[in-house]
Amino acid sequence: MRPIYFLLIFLPVAVLAELLHWPPLVIFGASALAVVPLAGLLGEATEVLADKIGPRFGGLLNATLGNAAELIITIIAIRAGQLTLVKASIIGSVIGNILLVLGASILLGGLKNGVQRFSRENAGIDATMLILAVIAISVPSIFNVAIEPNKVAVEELSLATAAVMLIIYGLAILYQFKSQTPEEELAPGIKTSHTAHRWNPQVALGILVAAVVGIAIMSEFLVGSVEPVTESLGMSAFFVGIIIIPLIGNVAEHMVAVQVARKNQMDLSLSIANGSSLQIALFVAPVLVFLSLALGNPLTLEFNNFELIALTTAAVIAAFISVDGRSNWLEGAMLLAVYAILALAFFFLPAVL
Repeated sequence: MRPIYFLLIFLPVAVLAELLHWPPLVIFGASALAVVPLAGLLGEATEVLADKIGPRFGGLLNATLGNAAELIITIIAIRAGQLTLVKASIIGSVIGNILLVLGASILLGGLKNGVQRFSRENAGIDATMLILAVIAISVPSIFNVAIEPNKVAVEELSLATAAVMLIIYGLAILYQFKSQTPEEELAPGIKTSHTAHRWNPQVALGILVAAVVGIAIMSEFLVGSVEPVTESLGMSAFFVGIIIIPLIGNVAEHMVAVQVARKNQMDLSLSIANGSSLQIALFVAPVLVFLSLALGNPLTLEFNNFELIALTTAAVIAAFISVDGRSNWLEGAMLLAVYAILALAFFFLPAVL
């Protein structure tokens, strides 16, 4: 059993805390810790089902459900009207993957294996797609300043941009289907399983459904306790969204990226880190824009300057590090340093936002 599954003990604790009206901090902490193993179960069940339906469509399934935990949390937050939390978590997921996860992977992999090599071509495509994601997210934010009084135009710009983002993500998947063999990575964020599983497909499907239900319930508790917790701790919902929520939803996948880097499988590690970032930016974010209309709280692709600076910084430094097809532990330390500086800066923003 993977160590994170011991955190399932916090699932009944969170339920009891909610039913018995324990302090919000206890509810928040227990539900957050419970999401971590549930996300791990969801990911492992998805890999089992992906293996059974073939590498191409299995990889697509893996990509689609790869960030399901965070998608569920953000949907619950949109329904609750906490759009600042949602926008911050989108940016936080992207910078977390390409600074924290990739940085930790390169650092620990480099310390164990020395200089590590990976495909320059695949890294180049990922870097270009990351820059594209930055442009897609930044343009509406910048142009909305000029068209802001017209709320209808702001929403229409976000919807049109979101549609373009989904199209380019779809084209990226199509390109990978056409240009690569079934054994290779299939698209940004799509990865195939490299381990044997102990579950059969029926058990995996049951676990997947149970994990989704569990994450949805824990997300309700988590989002409901954010406001009182941030007030009591002197933090903002912005900091929770940009730093804490991405860690909760993606910690299981983060651990996998670091583990394969230590095994000197840097192509796979980069695929997990960069692919997850692209998934959030080019798939999850635009999907949330459309879903928010049905939930009655329209979400626009309008991010503040702090978020745009962090996103641009992360994409640029990640592109520079991956351009030569080699990595060493010092480069990993650099990525972690940038993430630490950004996290500290975000922590001191509550009085501003």
